[in-house]
Amino acid sequence: MIGLGRFGSALALELMADGVEVLGVDVNSDNVQALDGHITYVVRADATKEDVLRSLSVHEFSRVVVAIGSDIQSSILATSLLIKFGVEQIWAKAVSSQHGEILRQLGVRHVVFPESDMGRRVAHLVRFSMEDFIEVGDDFVLVKDRVPAVAVGKSLDELHLRRRFGVYITAVKRCDEPWQIAFPDTVLKPDDYVLVAGRKREAEAFTQLAREN
Repeated sequence: MIGLGRFGSALALELMADGVEVLGVDVNSDNVQALDGHITYVVRADATKEDVLRSLSVHEFSRVVVAIGSDIQSSILATSLLIKFGVEQIWAKAVSSQHGEILRQLGVRHVVFPESDMGRRVAHLVRFSMEDFIEVGDDFVLVKDRVPAVAVGKSLDELHLRRRFGVYITAVKRCDEPWQIAFPDTVLKPDDYVLVAGRKREAEAFTQLAREN
């Protein structure tokens, strides 16, 4: 993990929670001290220097995240070194469309835009008052929301959701029970939550029926 600001540190801690060993690198001593003892190994170092990265054996890693956001030049230099090393999988944080374009031109396949992606996501939550919203591709989304009244008491097979609304219900959650895969014979109840998949406009329109309950 190169860059241990808010994004990098949160990602590093989540990976640790999932049992992944993490090497964290940052030039800021405060960021390094904040994670000392919380991730596998953390070091204060300049990730734009090839000899520094080699001394940390970064060139031997198969997966590296460049989470530098405050210094675009450092982000690009560090990423260039990883590509030079032949690192198989690189994730890089971009703070602007221009930054992201440069990273893609370098050959980075996984470019992430944490701030703008979250902004778009929250905009949909605010506008439509849905429980959760995730874009998974061009014009395709997953939406978590309450069951619309039109679907209560009916099985998914009876509802003909694809034909009538252009969406699918992929999973159902009941009260304190865990999420369950939805099947054609699944009958929806008033207090259920559902995971709706479909194109953005159709999914949003379908979940708005829940507001009419």
